[in-house]
Amino acid sequence: MQPIPKLIILGRDGILNEFREDHIKAPEEWVAVPGALEAVSRLNHAGWHVVVATNQSGIGRGMIDMAAVNAVHAHMMSSLKALGGRIDAVFFCPHTPEEACDCRKPMPGMLLDIGRRYGVDLAQVPMVGDTLRDLKAAQAAGCEPHLVRVGRAAALDAAQVASLAEQVPGTIVHRDLLEMAVHLLERDHVLDSQSGVL
Repeated sequence: MQPIPKLIILGRDGILNEFREDHIKAPEEWVAVPGALEAVSRLNHAGWHVVVATNQSGIGRGMIDMAAVNAVHAHMMSSLKALGGRIDAVFFCPHTPEEACDCRKPMPGMLLDIGRRYGVDLAQVPMVGDTLRDLKAAQAAGCEPHLVRVGRAAALDAAQVASLAEQVPGTIVHRDLLEMAVHLLERDHVLDSQSGVL
């Protein structure tokens, strides 16, 4: 029997890279959030599989085509590789909000697809985002919700963050993806210690 992979799902814009209101349309517009790529590398080295789930309505709006999306993701992957990290897969929704699809977050379709692809119980899978939409998608899919105070959440004050987190019970708030990765790795260590795994 194959072991169940340790899997984490990340939003892209605002979590891995700086958020842009006008969408990322070319590789040079993709700028990593400080510490985010190191966080992915640390998770990888601890045995975690990292998958991205991202809304990309710029495709549906005709602002970006698939060649550009692929070029942006190739740049992201090469930036990660330089630090010894990797993302296993990128799932994206190309639809506009008006299309009312089931894959655009806060709908859970993308996350459910990831769960099926990896054969994992999503209750064991952390989902990291920077918006209520991400947290709602995590909740709908049964993932463990995590909010990072970067990207769109960076402008929120403590009361606004608390209010947002209260809307999705169980949300854990972190300063950024690196702090979230440290939280996961420390939790892994405690669980391993309790089970006698060295």
